[in-house]
Amino acid sequence: MSSTELDAAGVADPALRAAYTRCRELNAAHGRTYFLATRLLAPAQRPAIHALYGFARMADDVVDDPAADASPAAVAARLEEVRARMHRGLAGSDPRALVAEGEPVVAALADTVARYGIDHRHLEDFMDSMAMDLTVTEYATFDDLARYVHGSAAVIGLQVLPVLGTVVPRAQAAPYAADLGVAFQVTNFLRDVGEDLDRGRVYLPRDELAAFGVDRDLLDRCRRTGRTDPRVRRALAHLVARTRAVYRRAERGIALLHPVSRPCVRTAHVLYGGILDEIVAADYDVLGGRVAVGTGRRAAVALPGLARAVGSRWRRRVLPTPA
Repeated sequence: MSSTELDAAGVADPALRAAYTRCRELNAAHGRTYFLATRLLAPAQRPAIHALYGFARMADDVVDDPAADASPAAVAARLEEVRARMHRGLAGSDPRALVAEGEPVVAALADTVARYGIDHRHLEDFMDSMAMDLTVTEYATFDDLARYVHGSAAVIGLQVLPVLGTVVPRAQAAPYAADLGVAFQVTNFLRDVGEDLDRGRVYLPRDELAAFGVDRDLLDRCRRTGRTDPRVRRALAHLVARTRAVYRRAERGIALLHPVSRPCVRTAHVLYGGILDEIVAADYDVLGGRVAVGTGRRAAVALPGLARAVGSRWRRRVLPTPA
């Protein structure tokens, strides 16, 4: 992480600087769209966003990328170890000690949570959602999926909101932040249907698929053959349209954010929404490969956002204030 960002954020302790740098490396390596959007934030805001991403990535990797010979019980135990490490950090452990013990991500997370007064419940809900992935492999309805999506996505928006800042009471902007997290997550579900099947999971609700004559066996067959059935295309078209409606609802919240943060969130909104465009452009062939927003399109969206971000910082020197 550049010293400019850490200096701007007031992170002076060498151990914490190393911790935040590690989180930034994780974000840059694994969250291309997300990382690009963070470049549109003010330097002082970026370390906190990287810390929140780094912890989410650490927990997610335990569930999605376990050792080949790991039993479900072993994966569950590892996830609980992550929760215990999180608790230790949030309880006020010396960040230098945490870094020395090989816990840079937890150290950065704890510092960010303390700086911005982030509700610990959001982190607990996130960990609960990760645990659900160890036992739940499909969902009957969107209502059944709601608890999982709250913990895996809505709370991410709520964690980030204090860092972004608002021009209204935070509670007024919170529903829109949660909606944007949900829109991002459902977009991931649509993009990653094939990869999730490989892990033994289907996040798209059974009743939504069944309305178009789609079941898990059909999805598995499409995955094996690399050919998408017309019924699957129709189901995915319906779910893409439904997800676009969530994006439209979430977009209303962008104007409630601090002006410095709006270009970043607007760009993330457009880039992630662009994944839906790519799914449509691929004729809903998400089972034979993984669609993504191309580098050229990401740059075309991000560059105007960068101009808006620089202009906003020039006009308004005041940044969102940590709690």
